[in-house]
Amino acid sequence: MTAAATRRSSRRRSASRTKWTTVILFCSPFIVGVVLFLGYPVGAALYYSLTDYQAGSLLAPKFVGFANYVQALVHADDFWVGVRNTLWMVLIMVPLRTLWAVFVAWAINRVKRGARVYRTIAYLPSMVPVVGVALSFIVVLNPAGPLNTVLSRFGVNGPSWLGDPAWTKPSLVLMALWVAGDVIVIVGAAMLDVPVQLYEAAEIDGAGGWRRFWHVTLPGISPVIYFSLITGMIYTFQYFTEAFVVSGATSNGATSSNQVVGYPHQSLLFYSTEIYEQGFSYFKTGYASALAWMLFAVILVATVVFIRVSRRWVSYDGGGR
Repeated sequence: MTAAATRRSSRRRSASRTKWTTVILFCSPFIVGVVLFLGYPVGAALYYSLTDYQAGSLLAPKFVGFANYVQALVHADDFWVGVRNTLWMVLIMVPLRTLWAVFVAWAINRVKRGARVYRTIAYLPSMVPVVGVALSFIVVLNPAGPLNTVLSRFGVNGPSWLGDPAWTKPSLVLMALWVAGDVIVIVGAAMLDVPVQLYEAAEIDGAGGWRRFWHVTLPGISPVIYFSLITGMIYTFQYFTEAFVVSGATSNGATSSNQVVGYPHQSLLFYSTEIYEQGFSYFKTGYASALAWMLFAVILVATVVFIRVSRRWVSYDGGGR
């Protein structure tokens, strides 16, 4: 190799190193952020889940193996209450929210005039902060509040809603339906994207409105329905803010933290609120970390299963069936 070729090769290597150094420098804020605020907390939670440790304690963590996991699965009654309430929300609220979004989007798209206005009205509640929504519904669902007042005009004696354990979770479902505007807008856009030729072909074949909706519209929007269901499932497994705000605001007569979280009668005790109570009320950091890792495992397994099952009914070609 000549001296000139050697110099050219050296310059190329130097330019390549400079390029990668520049790339790493620009990416370093993200990399450092992921390591410090995601990687380290996740690793620390896994370590603490295998120890007997209290946050703020001067004592070093004591390794106990899987004792925290065994305690949760075998000896903790509150754990299973949180599991049952969370599964209720996942199995009831998530499908209902998606069905409601599909219905409202379909109704708006059938409007001849003012569809944009109605779409905006449907979307606006989803822009309200979650805490604001929860506080608003505490007023609306008060036993002497606006909703029961309207029901009384029709001769219906409204329930206590957030004060009755039988109606607390349905009240949260109503709240979720009210703020489903983001899903409504996405589903509505997907409906408008279904090829018109498919509707025309189905109509020529003699398909009525319901059959066109079932065989053309639903397959055409199935990817959006899938997106709504899987993101709703992941969010609801971690359901916390609404339940925590409602419990705290309605538990006026409670005298201790274990009466506030999940009020009334543990009907709003969800898995994430149980993690909060164990970690920040009782400062059982090791036990709370074990609960968090079990939640991560459940969400991971449920997501993988849902992705595999979705291959049977999700169509990405925009065609009917």
